[in-house]
Amino acid sequence: MRTKIKICGLKTLEDIQMINRLKPDYAGFVFADGKRKISPSQAEALKKALSPDIKAVGVFVNEDPQAAAGLAAAGIIDLIQLHGDEDEAYLREIRKLIDVPVVKAVRVRDTEDILRAEALSCDFLLLDTYTKGVYGGSGKTFDWSRIPRMKKPFFLAGGLNASNVKDAIARCSPMAVDVSSAVETEGRKDEEKIKAFLKAVRGEAI
Repeated sequence: MRTKIKICGLKTLEDIQMINRLKPDYAGFVFADGKRKISPSQAEALKKALSPDIKAVGVFVNEDPQAAAGLAAAGIIDLIQLHGDEDEAYLREIRKLIDVPVVKAVRVRDTEDILRAEALSCDFLLLDTYTKGVYGGSGKTFDWSRIPRMKKPFFLAGGLNASNVKDAIARCSPMAVDVSSAVETEGRKDEEKIKAFLKAVRGEAI
């Protein structure tokens, strides 16, 4: 099965126009604090411009469940990605509020972190690098040998780029790969870097 691709941290209409041309599977909108954060109103405008073939993923860190569910109910996002310390009780609350796919991020220190997360009632996991005090976006890889045989489909994140993503897919068999900083130049999404990443994953010129 073809490995899906998520480009995360989109902020501008120019980003969306670029993504519409290049056609990844998922576009990530970050609502958590950080340099890629956008407001709900910005996200609404971006979603309106986004190709309907590309799913919008809202990225949250310890957000009020009502706020995350509200963005999904409004059609601004198609999936909810939880990148903080959200637990099973939080997931149950989200499920009561909205019926959209939920991705739970795991900051991987060891295999046990992943096994614990597999027991959660999310639809997908996202395996990312553990960096103390940082919720994602570190640009660093982790030891992929820590990934056990997975029952739940997962996104692989953490330091992926056009040079290492093919090896990552061969070794880990993720459902999807997630990239942000490696396809940026001076903090802006770079079309040539995105093209190179997509070519590395799909094995074809864009």
